[in-house]
Amino acid sequence: MASSTHILLPPTALGPKDLALIINDDDPQSREVGEYYQKARRIPAANVIHVKFPPGRSALGKEEFARIKAEIDAATPDHVQAYAVSWTKPYRAGCMSITSALALGLDESYCSAKCGPTKASPYFNSDSTAPATDHRLRPAMMLAGTGFEQVKALIDRGVAADQRFPAGRAYLLSTPDRARNVRALMFGQTAKQLGGVFDIELQKGSSLGERRDVMFYFTGLAQVPDLNALAFLPGALADHLTSFGGQLTDSSQMSILRWLEAGATASYGTVLEPCSHPQKFPLPAVAMYHYANGASAIEAYWKSVQWPGEGVFVGEPLAQPFAPSVTEVQPDQFELRIYSGRDRWLRMEQSNSPMGPFKALPKRQPIRRGANLLRFSAPGLGDNYLRLLW
Repeated sequence: MASSTHILLPPTALGPKDLALIINDDDPQSREVGEYYQKARRIPAANVIHVKFPPGRSALGKEEFARIKAEIDAATPDHVQAYAVSWTKPYRAGCMSITSALALGLDESYCSAKCGPTKASPYFNSDSTAPATDHRLRPAMMLAGTGFEQVKALIDRGVAADQRFPAGRAYLLSTPDRARNVRALMFGQTAKQLGGVFDIELQKGSSLGERRDVMFYFTGLAQVPDLNALAFLPGALADHLTSFGGQLTDSSQMSILRWLEAGATASYGTVLEPCSHPQKFPLPAVAMYHYANGASAIEAYWKSVQWPGEGVFVGEPLAQPFAPSVTEVQPDQFELRIYSGRDRWLRMEQSNSPMGPFKALPKRQPIRRGANLLRFSAPGLGDNYLRLLW
């Protein structure tokens, strides 16, 4: 009897069925972006949420946002874990970013009072792959850009990034700007923690110069020069710590949209004065670690910000450049490509039914930090389900 082996992988990231897409029907670009994104990522029709409000403003007031949020909540299927937002403006609701207000509710405890601390996100550095289920929040990310063609290019980069295992480099740039360079105190420890996972280059100055292999770029400046000298790999994350990078269309500093126009796949910035608290910005080590373990861009970025109330997340939410993949190279002979932020073990369990019961197989294989290519065989037991664990 010919064997038929089915490989079951543990979830490492959100997928299209987990994501709801929010479209403002009164915004032509939102409609066009939403239609393209639904097709590109095959978002289920039941996960597409339509709202209507006058477009073109940077911020929504409390009452108007509360009405829109109530409509979104009522239309969101219970299984949905995160949101994609298909407009560029508004990027703010009250004292919060639109992405954080959608995720956490419009709650002023997530905003600064006299440059003080804010309420923390329960999702920070979480191992959860189901934030709505586990933490009662749905992280949101904006599909934003100055025109449809720019957002389309962003979406295409995100889709192209999936399971690419790009051999790029992480650049951590310490700058002379003392007020905005606060994350640089952690750059050395980041390089130690993630050495062997990513190729990390610590730099000092105001510019990287020409680089053609950028997977991560974290720095602190009001304006980041020479972005046109960089080549970002599909799935790249990049941001600069400054006060108003999250004011997408009318910032007195560099908008984080410039990162996306330069080729990054996701970025982050604050919409109000954050007072240089590093907790209000992505911690590079956390973002890179979760990305390495197969998380999507929306998950890795959201997990890296401890106080996200005033910060807006932009990019292609489902980009998963380091998600594991399995290929059958010969009958019942398989290769697993997997990236990892730490050393661990590959274990396998076998069953004749996808519902189990599963029996542990004795052989284990080490998973090393960074990129791995592991080979394994399935026992020839007819209809066969092999569950991989790590």
